[in-house]
Amino acid sequence: MANIVAIVGRPNVGKSTFFNRLVEKRTAIMDNESGVTRDRKYGYAQWTGKHFTTIDTGGYVSGSDDVFEGAIRNQVKMALGEASCIIFMVDAKDGLTNLDNEFAKIVRQVGKPVFVAVNKADTTEMSYMAGEFYALGFDEVYAISSANGSGTGELLDAVVRTFETDEAINKDEGIPRIAILGRPNAGKSSFVNALVGTERAIVTDTAGTTRDAINTHYKLYGKDFILTDTAGIRKKSKVKDDLEFYSVLRSLQALQDSDVCIILIDAQRGLEAQDINIIALADKYGKGVLIMVNKWDLIEKETNTAVRLKEQMYQKLGPLSYAPIVFTSVLKKQRIFKAIEQAVQIYENRTQKIPTSKLNDAMLPEIERYPPPALKGKYIKIKYVTQLPTQSVSFAFFCNLPQYIKAPYQRFLENKLRTHFSLGGVPVRIYFRKK
Repeated sequence: MANIVAIVGRPNVGKSTFFNRLVEKRTAIMDNESGVTRDRKYGYAQWTGKHFTTIDTGGYVSGSDDVFEGAIRNQVKMALGEASCIIFMVDAKDGLTNLDNEFAKIVRQVGKPVFVAVNKADTTEMSYMAGEFYALGFDEVYAISSANGSGTGELLDAVVRTFETDEAINKDEGIPRIAILGRPNAGKSSFVNALVGTERAIVTDTAGTTRDAINTHYKLYGKDFILTDTAGIRKKSKVKDDLEFYSVLRSLQALQDSDVCIILIDAQRGLEAQDINIIALADKYGKGVLIMVNKWDLIEKETNTAVRLKEQMYQKLGPLSYAPIVFTSVLKKQRIFKAIEQAVQIYENRTQKIPTSKLNDAMLPEIERYPPPALKGKYIKIKYVTQLPTQSVSFAFFCNLPQYIKAPYQRFLENKLRTHFSLGGVPVRIYFRKK
């Protein structure tokens, strides 16, 4: 059995702070407002040479006014089911509460090793308060501080002693990452849930339901990859509170960490300025791009509706129109697997290495037929082309006068590269070097 440690407890006891300490990244959003974490988040951690997966969960509550309350409880129960051991976090400052007692009953039913972590025990006086939590009925109680790390070593020593095997180092390395991005309420979480077949992320009609970037392992057509569901990205001027600001930062981080970005667009709203901004950002970072038009089932269609809409979108996109467009309905599961298939193809296009001989065989005759225009009576001669060993797809054209080549000719070369090679959905960088 895999080593999986779930961090659970009521809201605002410091679960995400502890999770971030374990994974050594600021992955989960932390705020004094309760209910910041909603979906369960996964990270890789290691302690004294033992590797394990850790799950951060939303705060467990009942009887509140929060519309997400039931969904968060389900996510917590799923995490308890997946875990091999449980860190039940409580708050030394608040002392033992009714909600802690109520939640302890649920944790007890799971029948797995439980460690009570009494958080916010930053002072000696506070660590003495940990004793009252033995009343919950668990043997292992540890006074800790997620913020400064005191007491976490003893807790983790006890946790890793429960592991039966040593898990491999970060299994995510080298697996293609596909980020699902877009404006709020375009259907990103519904798309992930439809693909995975479980309630991996909480879905409601409320914009801003997803706050953190959530990674999900997925396998299709014999290929492994990681899907990252992200918070909706709105215009900077529309972002009012700190929480949404940090959510958007996480989404932008997910974009930077990904290989391919699926940009989800609401068919009823069409391609808007903010969608183009997100696509331009993916292009800037050299990521593969697929445009997925969702809620296509809600559009009244004639014979050429899709063709006409595609043309309009490409006109708006201009130089970004290398991205394929697929029309889908997540609700009806129309073409959602085709979208993933295309995203995987874009990943392959982005990671291919084209041999120099093939590049020259295709490109030199094109250059001979249409050479760069002469400037100030000087003739530009391109000798050869090669692909550069960079993360984004880049080519270097070696010539006698690189400084005289202008943007229109650069676009011509890019179009010819796309004609001869599989570069759909991939931004192409062209450099001119002196030979």
